[in-house]
Amino acid sequence: MRAAPPPLAADPVALSRLLGTALDALREGAGVRGGPLPAGGPAAVARRVAGLGDVLPETGSGPDEALRTIVQVLAEGAADPAHPLCAAHLHTPPLALAAAADLAASALNPSMDSWDQAPAASALEAAVTAALAAEVFPGTENPDALVTTGGTESNQLALLLARERHGAGLRTVVGANAHHSLRRAAWLLGLPAPLTVPTPDGTMAPAALAGVLARTEGPVLVAATAGTTDEGLIDPLPALADVCAAHGAELHVDAAYGGPVLFSRTHRPLLDGLDRARTVTVDLHKLGWQPAAAGLLAVRAADDLAVLGHTADYLNADDDTEAGLPDLLGRSLRTTRRPDVLKTAVTLRALGRTGLGALVDTCTDLAQELAGLVEKDPRLELRARPTLTTVLFRPAGAADETVAAIRRTLLAEGRAVLGRAVADGRLWLKATLLNPHTTPGDLAQILTLVTLAEGSTHR
Repeated sequence: MRAAPPPLAADPVALSRLLGTALDALREGAGVRGGPLPAGGPAAVARRVAGLGDVLPETGSGPDEALRTIVQVLAEGAADPAHPLCAAHLHTPPLALAAAADLAASALNPSMDSWDQAPAASALEAAVTAALAAEVFPGTENPDALVTTGGTESNQLALLLARERHGAGLRTVVGANAHHSLRRAAWLLGLPAPLTVPTPDGTMAPAALAGVLARTEGPVLVAATAGTTDEGLIDPLPALADVCAAHGAELHVDAAYGGPVLFSRTHRPLLDGLDRARTVTVDLHKLGWQPAAAGLLAVRAADDLAVLGHTADYLNADDDTEAGLPDLLGRSLRTTRRPDVLKTAVTLRALGRTGLGALVDTCTDLAQELAGLVEKDPRLELRARPTLTTVLFRPAGAADETVAAIRRTLLAEGRAVLGRAVADGRLWLKATLLNPHTTPGDLAQILTLVTLAEGSTHR
């Protein structure tokens, strides 16, 4: 007799029981790890994973054992963004309510490629993207936004839309501070390699951009940055928009990092000029505290998205569209895609603009506090006061090799996760502060661990 199939996620009793198992395994795994990163480096983690044995056995172990065992191993070997000493990357600790909403999205499993697979989810996505587009382009008649997997996809879409407006002769201009995805997008789209404007102080200088545009013929898309990956710097957007207007160039702004600063009344002026762009990239899985992925591409004019229209008779037949069924294929380059907007909708409703802005302010304040601690410590050197939530620092007088060794020592010991960045020709340690629960004591501990690790590298 054939065994009964495993329960589906639509079974609330089964899902609730399994969720309890997963939560217990997460807690136990974090307890074994005991810090922001597993100790021992890649080899130790690989041994733990190899200890699982055959990943495709002839006979399965059952849902409870499999879920408990694998989730615990994953948690033991995780880089935990919720740990205050895990501060290397733009890798945010997601809000509990957003993670819970993401579970609901997985359980319901709408597919955002046709209305009959996602009736409510498609309507919710339309409402949320319209609201966020209006946040980026206030007062604009008909802005819109697409949900993406993050900054890389958003930047690629921005270049694609510009190419469709202007043809394959489009030239792109980026700053030396630009995210690597823009150069990769030009390559993927068959466009010439971007022209690069030097950024000796970390941001794109309007005069330097004007010089490049004066020497460049044909249609041009300039990609500015609001929140660089290495330093969290923001290009001078109003002045760059003026230069673009004077030379007939279009402006795209990669605000994957800095875009959510729009929610902060205190820091919103940092993004003055953002609304003069034609397209803007925003990631809410950075300063929005969403589980990945939660990216957006906002467009000043919804009509620009018409070129993405695509027909597959089984998904959006013309007569269905004419009868009023929403056509979703033009909302993404992907076909099957998750309802990632659900967690964002829950977060926006729960916290509102004020609550999200308060989280932004908390993390920017933490960055200023860490910078102040570095300035007061004669053993350390600060690169500059932070603009957003990224702080670059290094032991005073240390060689680059020592700085790199300090970071790797802390990683190998599982004690702290710091990033690395090159600025002014030197290597710096990078702390990216995205955890609003971080305390002053945590900040002080980061610096203590760095100075102790420096001492150990000289023994």
